[in-house]
Amino acid sequence: MPTLPVSNSSRTSLRVVLAMLGMIALPAAITLHTVRVPPTTAPPSLGASPYGYTVSLLLFIVPILVIGLWFVPREGVRISKKAFWSTIAILFPMGAALDFFFARMFFEFPNPGATLRITAPALGGGVPVEEYVFYFTGFVAVLLIYIWLDEFWLSAYSIPADAPERAHFTRLLRLHPQSLLWAAVLIGAAALYRSIFVPDPGFPAYFTFLVLGALAPSAALLPSAAPVINWRALSLTMFIILLTSLVWEVTLAVPYGWWEFQDCAMVGVRITAWSRLPIEEICVWIAVTYATVIVYEILRRWQASGKRIVRAFVG
Repeated sequence: MPTLPVSNSSRTSLRVVLAMLGMIALPAAITLHTVRVPPTTAPPSLGASPYGYTVSLLLFIVPILVIGLWFVPREGVRISKKAFWSTIAILFPMGAALDFFFARMFFEFPNPGATLRITAPALGGGVPVEEYVFYFTGFVAVLLIYIWLDEFWLSAYSIPADAPERAHFTRLLRLHPQSLLWAAVLIGAAALYRSIFVPDPGFPAYFTFLVLGALAPSAALLPSAAPVINWRALSLTMFIILLTSLVWEVTLAVPYGWWEFQDCAMVGVRITAWSRLPIEEICVWIAVTYATVIVYEILRRWQASGKRIVRAFVG
């Protein structure tokens, strides 16, 4: 029976698929190798996963390097550096603010043996320096994955950089009332659930922070961002990041005490099968991906228009 020849395009696509698997599997394998005892000991000993949190940052760093140093140059993907770094400059402070102002209110770090034991500044006594690296590399990884998917892997669904719909608009700041409504509904529902079903006093402050972090940009920018977002690239980015995050936290971080959560600041819904992971941790990277893509695409529209910032955003 004759066989069909494998084209260069097919070989390239196969190599890309294998590389996509490898950029998650390799850092995951290295991180898992830091574990010395099974996650049955409670509380985890300091030597259960030495430098585990530190090494696990490769789960973001490796995709950044693979995409930034191989995928992007090899496939001729053009990244707007101004829009890229402006997005990181706008959003990373949100992660830094979460650590600096709220880390000790929302989280605990019971296993210092999983870190370099370098304390970074934060209200209430400081946090592991890995926390700030975690959020910085997380935003960079999310944005690079989306850009690569948008410009190459799912480019058939992309709005070209020189398309008229990118540059032609009256103003970028446009209210999206549905986002405000959803924010109110989600925060209200979380507070109501906690008041009814959780006997201990508290408020779902972490969930509130996540909702506002995702839906505040949406409320101000979504009508202008929606026409130019590659929604297929956004959905696949969200899936990759969410899957990585769940494997990271469920398999390693929570069982080995790299970080834990303050019950008084949570909604109160925990997933028993996943080491009692709070529902908020399923939401965090959905919120991050959604907000990151909106801000990035808005900055690209502004850049494409050539307008001054005030005129572009308020008309």
